[in-house]
Amino acid sequence: VRLSRAISGDNRQQGTWGEILLARVLEQSGLRNGYEFETQSALRDDTNRLYRPDVIIHLPDGKDIVIDSKVSLTGWTKFVNGESESDRQDGLTEHIRSIRSHVKSLSQKDYSSLKGVRSLDFVLMFIPIEGAFSAAIQKEEKLLSEMYARKVIIVTPTTLLATLRMVEYFWQHERQNRNAVEIAERAGSLYNKLQGFLADMENLGQQLDNCRDSYDRALNKLSQGRGNLISQAARFPDLGVKVKEELSPMMADTDK
Repeated sequence: VRLSRAISGDNRQQGTWGEILLARVLEQSGLRNGYEFETQSALRDDTNRLYRPDVIIHLPDGKDIVIDSKVSLTGWTKFVNGESESDRQDGLTEHIRSIRSHVKSLSQKDYSSLKGVRSLDFVLMFIPIEGAFSAAIQKEEKLLSEMYARKVIIVTPTTLLATLRMVEYFWQHERQNRNAVEIAERAGSLYNKLQGFLADMENLGQQLDNCRDSYDRALNKLSQGRGNLISQAARFPDLGVKVKEELSPMMADTDK
């Protein structure tokens, strides 16, 4: 009932319904608003004319995909609710005419030339009802070739979700690549830091060895050889010299 009321209303109400379904598809895609896509952006061309595409999808390579959801479903509603076959066919004809008109309108907008967006040379035209697209294609096979010729691709909730999931996969791959680069840079920085630290430790060890050698040489001069300074000083207490403390046993254990 809610869908029937939405698509049987005026074009503004239909557009709102299309935007709601488009928002739901975007939520399910895994893309983030403000990051991988923008909504209701205000863009201007070289003549300063204002455009407001419903959604701009950002790609990892810096390009953008524009999505429009403003196609009218009035003819489709007449086709579905027609009381006679004649009414239904008239509604379908109007529906196809409406799609053609909107495709032409999107083609003329040339989003790729707008400032602030690096759009690809095609636009995604969102039709929120799968049957509305399939019925039009079955009735008018030339619609597809006309659509591609004008660089407009019609998508439904199913096909758009598949497209956006692929875009999300590309973004995941891009983030993994960025992380791999960062990990490699951090690993290189850590390796260089470790190499410098080990070199400092090696120098410190050499300095400690040199200090030990200097200490041993100085101690040998004090304690080695007959008549050395420590052996002479160690005899003072025996000679009656008053001292506060005796020499360290280790130091005093020298040649007399």
